[in-house]
Amino acid sequence: MSFTDKRRFAKVRLLKDPTLKPPISELGPDALLEPMTTDEFFQLLRKKKIAIKPLLLDQSFISGIGNWIADEVLYQARIHPLQVSSSLSKEHCETLQKCIIEVVEFAVEVDADCSKFPIEWLFHSRWNKKPGKMSGKKIDFITAGGRTTAYVPDLQKLTGEQAKKAALEPKEQTSDGDEDEENLERKKGNKSKPKKAQTKKPPAKRKGKATSDNDNDSEDDEMEEKKVEKVAKGKQSKAKVETSDKPKGRQSKNSKKT
Repeated sequence: MSFTDKRRFAKVRLLKDPTLKPPISELGPDALLEPMTTDEFFQLLRKKKIAIKPLLLDQSFISGIGNWIADEVLYQARIHPLQVSSSLSKEHCETLQKCIIEVVEFAVEVDADCSKFPIEWLFHSRWNKKPGKMSGKKIDFITAGGRTTAYVPDLQKLTGEQAKKAALEPKEQTSDGDEDEENLERKKGNKSKPKKAQTKKPPAKRKGKATSDNDNDSEDDEMEEKKVEKVAKGKQSKAKVETSDKPKGRQSKNSKKT
C-alpha cells in the first residue's frame, strides 16, 4: 500500500468496521452519494444559527465539501458566505443543494483535474488572494469559519436583517488591498497638489510685566551708545599701538656727549 499526504493532515488506521468508529461514525451524509431532499435540507438549515460557509465545512452536517467547493457552490448559488443558515429561503436552499451536487459530481467525473473545470467557475480565480473578476465583478476575500473565503460582493449579497445591519456599519477596506479606479485617481490628484507652507504665527505679547514701546526704544538707544563707545575705544587703542611701533629719531651729538 502506498500512502502520500504532502500536507500531513490525514491518518491511516486499520479497523474491523470503520463505520462504527469515529471520525467515520460522526460523518454526515455524503454530499454526492446520499443527497437530501429539498425539504430535508431546508428543515436542517432552519435549525442552524451559524453562517452557511462554516456549516458546509462541518463534516458532521454534510461530508465531502472542502473549502474551495464551499466557495464554488455559494458563488454559483449567489449566496453570501456569512449569511445565517436559518435565514435562507426555501428557494435558496433548493438552488444551493443543486449547485452542491453539480460541482461535486463534475469534479469527480474529471478526477479533480482543475484544467478541465469550466472557465466560468470561481475556482480559477480564488487562489492566493490575487485580484480578479467574475462576470465583470471584483472578487473579495474574507474569513469565514476560520478559513479564507473568496466571494463576489456584487453577486453574493446579504439578505434580510443582515443586509440592514450591514448597511449601517462603516465599510471596511477589502482584504486584497485593491481599490476602485475612482479612489485611486482621487488619491493621485491629492498627491500631485503641493501642500501649502505653514507659516508660524508670531508669539503673542505677554501681558502684565511686558515692557512698553517707549521702554523698548530707550533700551535700543542705550545699546547703540554702547556700540559707539566700544568702537571709539577700539580706534584709540589702535592708534597707540601704531605710535609705539614707529622707530625713534637720531639723537643729537650734544646729547651723546652729555
